[in-house]
Amino acid sequence: MKKAEIKLQIELDETNVPNTITWSSNDGESSDELPAKAMFLALWDSAYKNSMRIDLWTKDMPYDEMKRFFYETLQTLGDSFLRSSGGDPMAEKVIADLRDYCAHFADKMEVLEQQN
Repeated sequence: MKKAEIKLQIELDETNVPNTITWSSNDGESSDELPAKAMFLALWDSAYKNSMRIDLWTKDMPYDEMKRFFYETLQTLGDSFLRSSGGDPMAEKVIADLRDYCAHFADKMEVLEQQN
């Protein structure tokens, strides 16, 4: 059986706000530590039937990048849900609604215009 290890290192200031976030994996193209400005980590606790999560961002994470991060995260959550649904037509309808919301979010937050 193959195993992979993902490491996260968070450097905090005196008030526990992240200064830096780095991550590495022994299963990627490189095992180098890579910088990140923000992260969302979600885990499912099957014993208690609830999610546990950690969401962190560094002091110097630009607001425009945070908006883009939220937008892309919502989009990829939809992708993940569709992959896990096994072709459930109701899931496809609900994720279509999520995609509509993502378009609304991107429009209101001017996320897509910032790319150009």
